[in-house]
Amino acid sequence: MSRSTQVTHEELPPAMRDAVDDFARHLSRVDNRSAHTVRAYVADVVSLLDHASAMGCTAPGELDIAVLRSWLARLRTLGAARSSLARRAAAGRTFSAWAHRSGLLAADVGAQLASPKGRRELPTVLRADQAAMLVRAPGDEAAPVLLRDRALLELLYATGIRVSELCGLDIADVDRGRRVVRVIGKGDKERAVPYGLPAEEAVDDWLRLGRPDLATPDSGNALLLGARGGRLQPTIARRVVGGYARAAGLPHTSPHGLRHSAATHLLEGGADLRAVQELLGHSSLSSTQIYTHVSVERLRAAYRQAHPRA
Repeated sequence: MSRSTQVTHEELPPAMRDAVDDFARHLSRVDNRSAHTVRAYVADVVSLLDHASAMGCTAPGELDIAVLRSWLARLRTLGAARSSLARRAAAGRTFSAWAHRSGLLAADVGAQLASPKGRRELPTVLRADQAAMLVRAPGDEAAPVLLRDRALLELLYATGIRVSELCGLDIADVDRGRRVVRVIGKGDKERAVPYGLPAEEAVDDWLRLGRPDLATPDSGNALLLGARGGRLQPTIARRVVGGYARAAGLPHTSPHGLRHSAATHLLEGGADLRAVQELLGHSSLSSTQIYTHVSVERLRAAYRQAHPRA
């Protein structure tokens, strides 16, 4: 929990505080949610129960749909974005359903709570030539950190995996014979993602010439290492990607932007939508379909620019 969430949590009535703690344990141990997801849900539920407490509730069983709607309305008046309200409504419904199953609520009151419709923004993607420029940005020098950066950029663009998945890779997760990485994604779901020759060369150079110079007894089996030898952290990986994009004069880019770019380029190259879904580790095809929208927008832009009667 953040400090503000922790303080609010401690000020909740005892029954509500205990419910939050039990809910967090359920998310982590039973639903197998990531630590990031658990923190986000707990923060939202603490906010909900704090609002309910201010309305006179002292236990989760006193929640009703009016309290839930009042909570979202208050957040909206405070300037919360539609996407934030939608996420918080989802957290409220998840908590309500759990509390009902656990016997803390007589009815699942959250089932009546509608989500504000968020505006789904088309992701920003690099052109193929810009992506190639970015992955070549570290240059050909054989310094260990530069070799690592080349492997990092090549793998992100070649596979489209999430930055947390990349940083979680161990050496044994890279099947160099078949050019496939074994990825553990959301919900501990495992998938195999192929990569190409440029990424293979970058990874080989890193493992032969770069990693041995950075490795320490604390490195373990981590594939990518930080400057002090520990497992590379996602915050550092984001900094690396953004720094090279700026240095190359490219639009602001993050690891997630490279993931967007990889997915879009795959579809534009003729890849099947369900194959891309599998590569990205999306549980729902609707998450992948946004990339078809991106491709259509690019097609429309090219049409407007080139057709004499556009």
